[in-house]
Amino acid sequence: MKIAANRLLSRLGHAMRRHSALIRRVQWLVVVFYAGLLVVPALLPIPAGQARLLDNLTLFAQFVFWGLWWPFVLLSILLFGRLWCGLLCPEGSLSEWASQHGRGWGVPRWMRWGGWPTFGFLLTTLYGQLISVYDYAQAALLILGGSTLAAILTGYLYGRGKRVWCRYLCPVSGVFALLAKLAPVHFQVDEQRWRANAGPHLPPPNCAPLLDIRRMRGASDCHACGRCSGQRDAVQLIARSSNEEIVRYGATDSSSWDMRLLLYGVIGLAIGAFQWTVSPWFISLKQTLADWLVQHDMLWLLEANAPWWLLTHYPSQNDAFTWLDGLCILLYLGASSLLLGGGLHSLLHLASRFAGQSRAFTRQLSLCLLPLGAAGLFLGLSATTVKLLRYEGLPLLWVQPVRASLLLAAMAWCWWLGWQVCRPLTPWQRLPLLGTLVLASLLIGSAWRLQFWGW
Repeated sequence: MKIAANRLLSRLGHAMRRHSALIRRVQWLVVVFYAGLLVVPALLPIPAGQARLLDNLTLFAQFVFWGLWWPFVLLSILLFGRLWCGLLCPEGSLSEWASQHGRGWGVPRWMRWGGWPTFGFLLTTLYGQLISVYDYAQAALLILGGSTLAAILTGYLYGRGKRVWCRYLCPVSGVFALLAKLAPVHFQVDEQRWRANAGPHLPPPNCAPLLDIRRMRGASDCHACGRCSGQRDAVQLIARSSNEEIVRYGATDSSSWDMRLLLYGVIGLAIGAFQWTVSPWFISLKQTLADWLVQHDMLWLLEANAPWWLLTHYPSQNDAFTWLDGLCILLYLGASSLLLGGGLHSLLHLASRFAGQSRAFTRQLSLCLLPLGAAGLFLGLSATTVKLLRYEGLPLLWVQPVRASLLLAAMAWCWWLGWQVCRPLTPWQRLPLLGTLVLASLLIGSAWRLQFWGW
């Protein structure tokens, strides 16, 4: 059965290469649809309180964009690798198109720094919470439209028909690269066959994300566009174990930035971003600081006069953040990232040192938490889906059991990954590492329990 599935997948990959012109047309359709979802609602009035999904274009676009589009983009990465990046992403398509007609400058050294995707994700997430990006069309246009313009400008200035933005600067590129490690399909490269196959060859493919195709081993950086499928008869789309990339290459093909993005961003910061609106801790923090400000006659921080592009400011909706609100959001999200992410980092590092393992092994062990991080992102984003559907009067009684099942399954997957990573070690080394991984996953699960059941 696996052989038959691989044959089918291989033919699909080759078909993607043959029908690249059709794929380009589909990409432009996605660009138009994406632009419509972003621009049109931002030009319309803010929906009234009695507005509903099916009779208000702004609410419908919000539901499509945040309730369906983004949660299922994440799901597609987990199932098919970065197929979204290679075939459908509007920013990637526009950046590559601009690069074909731009200056063609070389990529500067500062742009190649490996930390940009991590910092981009952290800063974008923080800024999005300050201006309520999930709730207002103007905020979504500012963040996502600004990102798209930056992608076009980067493409115009750098590279020749390449996706320099996607490779080095995209705020979600690092997250997608992490999630793609779990994909059950990828374009496999047989390097030995590549070297042995002297020709004749297909024309050299244009690898837009600037990869060394011959040495590619995983799905993290590959955009799964199919352009290299069949090259030298050594590249084909095949099925694989979802654990393979972490178990086989996690120690060698991951960087410290991968671990930081996962622990401090995908887990720590994301939990804080989804949690603060329902957290009693946030309310206590705000009340404590407000009392202190009143006692010290610093009342200007209690004013809600910031522009909407800096802090949420929609007085007609009775929704306007004070400067104190913005400060508390930054403090809460920063604490969530540093305390939870830093705590997990310390636990994994100490356990690895106790077991006599290297920093590379610590990075690999941290990747075992990736299924739980992915489940958290999906649950957090889909919370908007659930909220909007409940506004329409749907009870959705099945949601809580599904959330619990997904979290438990993700935790079990983390433990199974940890077992496979630690299996070559001796029992006395394996026990503290697996115990630490169980403790780390329980800490993350407890944070989501507070989000959905505790508060």
